[in-house]
Order: sequence, then C-alpha cells, then structure tokens
Amino acid sequence: MTTLENRPATALLVIDVQVGVVTGAHDRDGVVARIAALVDRARDEDVPVVWVQHSSDELELGSDAWRVVPDLDVADGEPVVHKRYGDAFEATDLEDVLAARGVGRLVVTGAQTDACVRSTLHGAFTRGYDVTLVSDAHTTEDLTPWGAPPPAAVVAHTNLYWGFQSAPGRTAGTATAAEVTFG
Repeated sequence: MTTLENRPATALLVIDVQVGVVTGAHDRDGVVARIAALVDRARDEDVPVVWVQHSSDELELGSDAWRVVPDLDVADGEPVVHKRYGDAFEATDLEDVLAARGVGRLVVTGAQTDACVRSTLHGAFTRGYDVTLVSDAHTTEDLTPWGAPPPAAVVAHTNLYWGFQSAPGRTAGTATAAEVTFG
C-alpha cells in the first residue's frame, strides 16, 4: 500500500552488519544467523537484497572493522549503499537503488537498533515506503554505562513502537524472521 507509484516490489535491507558494529552486540550470533536465512530466502524468491555499510572516523572505509561480517556474503550484483549518517537515505544513492528495482516495501534488518536501524525505519516511512522491521533480526550494543536501557529492552521497545506506526497510505509493522513474507 506504499504511497510510491509503480513500486510494487519488496527488498530486504541489511543495515550495518559489519564487524566493528556487531562485535559484542546483543544476541549477535542469533541475529546474524536469522539475517543469513532471510538473505537466502530473498535470493531464492528473486527479492532484491540491499546492503548498507556505515563509515565514520571510528569505522574507517575499507578497514577490517568496516567489512560485512564473514557470516554473510554480498553476492555479485547486489547493491551496497555506503553511508555516513544514521538514516541510510541521507546523502546516499539508496532511493535510486530502490526506485530502479521498483521497490515500495522494505523488510529491515541490521544494527544498531537504536541508531541506524531506527533512523532508516523512520526515513523510509516518511519517504512513502511500507516498512516491516524483522523483530528478531536487529541488534544493538550495550550502552547502559551511558544511561541507555539494556540492549534487550532497546530491541523490545523498538519492536513495540514500530508495531504501532501509522501514516496515510503506508503500512508499518513487525514480523519475526520466520513470519516474513516478501510477496
């Protein structure tokens, strides 16, 4: 039901599942395994898989920490969007990548829940996309020393509020990896 015209396709968006981002993240191995299974399903169903990689002063482009985790592989021909801001749409070619594939619905996975995942969810929704957050395929690090809730609570809260997002002509919601449909 996207507000984007002639954009009936769905894409799987994998945000910042990079060595330096998910090392030590909450349920890292489980989240990465569920993302890997979704990537395999998307490829089997000819659903575009779009990868997002963040770079910053702490996550230098091309460094080992910047690379996608070795548990996942970017297939030849799959787009990789490079970003420097939380919202993967800001100052990137993500919109062009999705428009070229007729994508109006995103299935979102990745890290960090309370930063780049959240920013991209909202960025996509305000741009007219239907957005499904995979409730058990996003994660974050422990930021409790700086006053944040524990990571499991951050994930749970994000899942809770994303299930109640609404706007004219768009849908938002959550689904577990097992419940995700790309059709």
